[in-house]
Amino acid sequence: MSNGESSNSSESLDEEVGAGARAMLPEFHPALVVIDMQNGLCAHEGSYEKFGADISVYRKIIPNVKKIVDACHKLHVPVFYTQQVREASGIDLLTRRHRIIPRRRLEFIEGNPSCVRGTWDAAIIDELMPTEDDHIVVKRRDSAFQDTEFELWLKSTGADTIIFTGIDTCICVENSVREGFNKGYDVILVEDAVASSWQELHKATLEKVRGSFGLVLTTERLIHVMHTARRRASAFRLSTKYLE
Repeated sequence: MSNGESSNSSESLDEEVGAGARAMLPEFHPALVVIDMQNGLCAHEGSYEKFGADISVYRKIIPNVKKIVDACHKLHVPVFYTQQVREASGIDLLTRRHRIIPRRRLEFIEGNPSCVRGTWDAAIIDELMPTEDDHIVVKRRDSAFQDTEFELWLKSTGADTIIFTGIDTCICVENSVREGFNKGYDVILVEDAVASSWQELHKATLEKVRGSFGLVLTTERLIHVMHTARRRASAFRLSTKYLE
């Protein structure tokens, strides 16, 4: 690619991202979070598939999530995995606290001892196996922030921007995006590295994030931004066009 073509590509990207950004700091320090990519939810023979769910939409994003994880490792961006678990005793089940639970969710809770702590079902899928330098956030509710170490660890790494990938777009991902935004973090949602079994709600979440919370980028765009905007380890500076 010629220098002219490269310049035009960068300008096009600046215009596309800048148009969707309300306010983006010229320099940002991102962290990646991979939400609930676990055997029980998106591996064959996991509890979700045994329940009768079609996990193909979840499995489709695995290659893109892997590309992003690999890029973050290369660029020294901290990588966090959330691992939603339950106790074998059932002490932490939603049914212990809630009297009103949608039927679909209740049937799954009652009919499947899914993602029990310490089991294969709860483990991160082999395709996205965390490294020794990655961080595992154990959670028991939808948001990555609720009753976890996630925010403490984000502060320890100096992160001010969170890149969101994983499942389910309109449940655990959206809850985490909202809470992260309201806690003061800038957010980036990778549209082809998140998935939901509800396609219309998946699309709605993308629009809500794009209109109210942060940036929505494709995997290709995100990786391009990270490579072209990097200034030093874990620090990236964006063009002033991102603020327009």
